[in-house]
Amino acid sequence: MSNPTPDFLERALDVARDAAEAATQIIRRYYRDGFDVEIKADETPVTIADRAAEAAIKDVLRAAFPAHAFYGEEEGREGDSDWLWLIDPIDGTKSFVRHYPFFSTQIALMFRNELVLGVSSASEYGELAWARRGGGAWLNGEPLQVSNASDFTAQTAISFGNIKTLSRDARWQALARMIQRSGRTRGYGDFLHYHLLARGCIDLVIESDLNILDIAPLVVILREAGAVVTDLNGQAPDLATTSVLAGPPALQARALAEFRAALD
Repeated sequence: MSNPTPDFLERALDVARDAAEAATQIIRRYYRDGFDVEIKADETPVTIADRAAEAAIKDVLRAAFPAHAFYGEEEGREGDSDWLWLIDPIDGTKSFVRHYPFFSTQIALMFRNELVLGVSSASEYGELAWARRGGGAWLNGEPLQVSNASDFTAQTAISFGNIKTLSRDARWQALARMIQRSGRTRGYGDFLHYHLLARGCIDLVIESDLNILDIAPLVVILREAGAVVTDLNGQAPDLATTSVLAGPPALQARALAEFRAALD
């Protein structure tokens, strides 16, 4: 296939939603009945729910697209294809193991290094967001649209995720100036601030410490909702992405310019 058609992407999106639902059933059972927690080499937690949910997602996707490749949080890369499914079965495992509902299942499809569809399923929080290239963005069946914020004012709301690396960066003071000119700062983190950004409830999301599996579907959802999404250097998200700067076009461009100026 030289370029995925809207019909193909709609079909793939249906399959991705089915895969997210299969994961939800597993995650919900463990969330309510209990589980053991292991600590991985990178000192992050993992549970049987993570592994079982990833396997269930792959089973659904593989049945529909047996020639596609996979990149999962727990099992890594699998296969070789122009089509790559990116899977984080439980993004926010630390929340999951502490039994609060700020975790989600993240599933995205990449075609020749371009993210073309995404599903973000926050089952315990009660939100399911999805998008495919050219098809708009949706949350629980309602269309999504980012705000029209264009500058840092008393009405601007910024949310931060992990920003430890940024705190050691020359751009830290630029961030402080943005905060001083804004009306509200929060740290919603994980899926939540991306959903809020896509709904127009907040205006800018900044993170300096993540990986592409955390955000791949959210990139598609945000773009289809009208946002611009880059890393903190202004590069489009790819498999090596470790940071995010996302917001309505004018505000995102202003924030990026201020970060770049801080490095000069």
